[in-house]
Amino acid sequence: MLRRISDAGLMERRPVYYGVRLSLVGAAFAGGWAAFVLVGDSWWTLGIAAFLAVAFAQVALVMHDVAHRQVFRLRRPTELVGRVVGNAGIGLGYGWWQDKHTRHHANPNHEELDPDVAPDILVWSQRQARSSSGVARFVGRAQAFLFFPLLLLEGLNLHVAGVRALRNRSVKHRGLEGALLFGHFAIYLGALFAVLPADKALAFFAVHQGLFGLYMGCIFAPNHKGMPTLTGDDRPDYFRRQVLTSRNVRGGALTDFALGGLNYQIEHHLFPSMPTPNLRHARPIVRDYCAEVGVPYHETGLISSYREALTHLHHVGAPLRTPTSVSDAEVPQRNR
Repeated sequence: MLRRISDAGLMERRPVYYGVRLSLVGAAFAGGWAAFVLVGDSWWTLGIAAFLAVAFAQVALVMHDVAHRQVFRLRRPTELVGRVVGNAGIGLGYGWWQDKHTRHHANPNHEELDPDVAPDILVWSQRQARSSSGVARFVGRAQAFLFFPLLLLEGLNLHVAGVRALRNRSVKHRGLEGALLFGHFAIYLGALFAVLPADKALAFFAVHQGLFGLYMGCIFAPNHKGMPTLTGDDRPDYFRRQVLTSRNVRGGALTDFALGGLNYQIEHHLFPSMPTPNLRHARPIVRDYCAEVGVPYHETGLISSYREALTHLHHVGAPLRTPTSVSDAEVPQRNR
């Protein structure tokens, strides 16, 4: 499959695409803040808050592509741009996120090795549900219904996680990371309270951070949630590990834009450094190869992807609602 992908030229860099994309995202980001200042003391700024939530998420998607070295080949410009757009631009810790995301890519949906399915407020398998306690045990009973409301807090969670990671000595350049993060927070909050009275500033903050978190969650939820989870030594080979735990989302140009190309999650996981615009072209090659070797290739529509994720969340929370529910041995592997 790698030979077919390489022969099609799909691993080659796309400098023009990324030059245009970074320029447009940067213009939207700067334009949003310019509009915020120009509109000033008005409730219309809440509309700008919604626009900036989308702009922040698009900046995060750019950071994602940069971190995967889809944009630059060398480490130095990759880390520089990643920290500028992540830490300074949107207050998202690049070092923390890169470490977390690297571990996710190595072992997607592995309950002990993938931080994205570690039990926290939500649980991702009935095994996790049975061993949960505190907030997770309380929320887990109705987590499918609470999932989207909880995403309104995801923006704040991302900021807090980046700050907390500064205590971890494994994070590189912690001083620079912290300076850029706290510099962003100071300028962001300073701008809000300098331009707006307290009530409007707080409303802007709530709308902006809430919609930013909701949008980010809606981008990443379809990728793996509801797909098979792995435990212990259950680690298939690289190809199967990436394909079986990932879900593609069908759609056109609007879906590609809204999800930042991550709707081609199977191709992205197989070839993380493949430029985003090439993923669409890799899809038929990967799909055909999966059919040849007998590996299931799961693809669905956007609404169906959310339905599958929510159905899975509701199912794995069953032990918290009915302690005598079926054991894990009786649960189909796809829903564990």
